[in-house]
Amino acid sequence: MMDESKHLSRDDRLNAENQFLKLKLMAEHGGQFYSGDVDTNVPTEIENQFLSNVIEFERQFSSGRTITVFEKIGSPQHFKRESEIQDGEIERAWENLSAYMGRHGVQLSACSPRVTVRELYRFTTEELFNHETDDISIPGMMTGFIYDDFYPDAEYDNARTATHECIQRIFCKEPLEWMHYFSKELRFNDHFPVTRDDLKNKINRFKDTYDEIELEEVNVDSTKLSDWSCVVKGQYVARLNVQRKQTVRMGSWEVQFVLDEQFDDWSIKNVQIQGIIV
Repeated sequence: MMDESKHLSRDDRLNAENQFLKLKLMAEHGGQFYSGDVDTNVPTEIENQFLSNVIEFERQFSSGRTITVFEKIGSPQHFKRESEIQDGEIERAWENLSAYMGRHGVQLSACSPRVTVRELYRFTTEELFNHETDDISIPGMMTGFIYDDFYPDAEYDNARTATHECIQRIFCKEPLEWMHYFSKELRFNDHFPVTRDDLKNKINRFKDTYDEIELEEVNVDSTKLSDWSCVVKGQYVARLNVQRKQTVRMGSWEVQFVLDEQFDDWSIKNVQIQGIIV
């Protein structure tokens, strides 16, 4: 019997192989594939490379082998200790180290702007080099680390959560749904106690009052951190439109966080926003 694949075009052969790889991933690893509502028209070659890489990743991951970051990047011996590098040389030293790691599939980044270049270099050479990671090597694949996962900056994280996940989400038309950052019971302006659902309903009723809500400015003035509490204060300016009539609201805001010691996580316990009544 003649091999029918010889009569298929290269694109058809890749399509057939892709279908086989998908079935393999579904059968062996529980993979699921969704076409979605939009026709993405992913090129056959790119899909084939992606599927092949996923299968190779699963094969290597299943071995359970680990390796230190230092070993993963080839055990380099030419990087100086952080203490041996002058201030005028540290930026170039970090650029060289970061580029070297990138060529070996390792990347380190930081979210907090207070993390210095010197600290990134020190952390990498003194701590990250000794960190164990999965021994997986796939061309083009990057193993990424975030400095903040090792040394969280609670002041930065809470200030960002206060602005992005609280104030900005209140002053927009999109209904408030995701309440992960809020405590199960909290205070909102003069309302106490308020459950998550209570707060969601109050804020969404406030949103329904207006045709348009635009937050023009939101600034952080201060962040005060203690062992179990963090208070973020700032200012806001918002434009609220209803029936073509515009109102400008502005004032101060305050978001208080409390630390859940059991889960080592911060949650919003108190929200005070000047200028809005709900």
